[in-house]
Amino acid sequence: AETPPQPVPPPGNPTASTANPAQPSPRLPAPSIFPCPGPLRSETSSPPQKDRTDSHVRMAVTLERAPWLGWILVKALMRFAFMVANNLVAISSYVFYVIVLQPLRVLDSKSFWYIEGIMYKWLLGMVASWGWYAGYTVMEWGDDIKAVMEDEAVMLVNHQATGDVCTLMMCLQDKGLVVAQMMWLMDHIFKYTNFGIVSLIHGDFFIRQGKSHRDQQLLLLRKHLENNYRNRDRKWIVLFPEGGFLRKRRETSQAFAKKKNLPFLTHVTLPRIGATQIILNVLVARQQNGSPAGGDVKELDSRSKGLQWIIDTTIAYPKAEPIDIQTWILGYRKPTVTHVHYRIFPIKDVPLETDELSDWLYQRFIEKEELLRHFYETGAFPPAQGHREAVSREMTLSNMWIFLIQSFAFLSGYMWYNIFQYFYHCLF
Repeated sequence: AETPPQPVPPPGNPTASTANPAQPSPRLPAPSIFPCPGPLRSETSSPPQKDRTDSHVRMAVTLERAPWLGWILVKALMRFAFMVANNLVAISSYVFYVIVLQPLRVLDSKSFWYIEGIMYKWLLGMVASWGWYAGYTVMEWGDDIKAVMEDEAVMLVNHQATGDVCTLMMCLQDKGLVVAQMMWLMDHIFKYTNFGIVSLIHGDFFIRQGKSHRDQQLLLLRKHLENNYRNRDRKWIVLFPEGGFLRKRRETSQAFAKKKNLPFLTHVTLPRIGATQIILNVLVARQQNGSPAGGDVKELDSRSKGLQWIIDTTIAYPKAEPIDIQTWILGYRKPTVTHVHYRIFPIKDVPLETDELSDWLYQRFIEKEELLRHFYETGAFPPAQGHREAVSREMTLSNMWIFLIQSFAFLSGYMWYNIFQYFYHCLF
């Protein structure tokens, strides 16, 4: 038999019960049309509990990273202390050697500048070693510039950060005497760094940026090249035609490109023509018909064949994150491979007239834009025209060579200290 349905209590008397009308029943919660997933207390306490759990996880991660962060700090301090000592002994020894060798400069200028160039290369090798032992290495792509290291050439380099200079110091160390016979064109602010005195003695040129200084600086550059390039047996020039770092010049360059209906560039900026034109006008040897001589043209005279090559150099950093000089010195960034791409152009293929040279330079930096875009998308530079795949070459430094030049620097510093101490005691 089915159980008869219980009578429904009359409305307005929720406490009534059909089983025992005289006994009041406990008040029940009102029914809800929405299902309740759980007790209200657990709902209100869930977010604080989740926050506590997240904070515990973050604290655990921080505690796990603490030893690593502490090691990075200690290593950075040790590297900084070594860099200071390295600069003190190496730069001061370089200056004292140059002073002592001044009589040789009068008697045999070529030999003097050869010795000075070797010491200059060693100094740049020391700077390269700071990054080398931090795990900052270089991978080279494109043309092999060792084929032209005995000739005169200009390197046109894109500029992203101060680490670009350190990268070039490293990747050119195994190119014979290129570093020893090289002239740098750099911002005048570098004159006031620890390396400024070395660059002044070596004959590098410090250029001041800005429209108000442009004409005067170009005249000074021409005079500097005429007085120092040939006389000091220089063969290579490093130039950053963009005139500043990418992050500082990008907006200005893009606005100029829009105004002149030029391509919109994001990984490089449009180059400035002034310094490049002065270099070509001063250093390019001329044939009798007035056209430039270079590349496969025979030597004009016994002194020099003149400027022969333009080396279009493109520096790329993984994830477009450049290395600065602080990172190079302190080494707190994880080991990184910087990629450098070369393209060699004979000077006879480079126009010297202003408009044609501007178009030629713009085209080189448009190509740089495409190279960098391809690199950031694929992690490699594209193959050269006519080749199926690009070939990279790992650049290495000799640990024994680094040890020898560092030992020479510290021994020289110790020698000069004892010499000055001896004269001090003799005089006082």
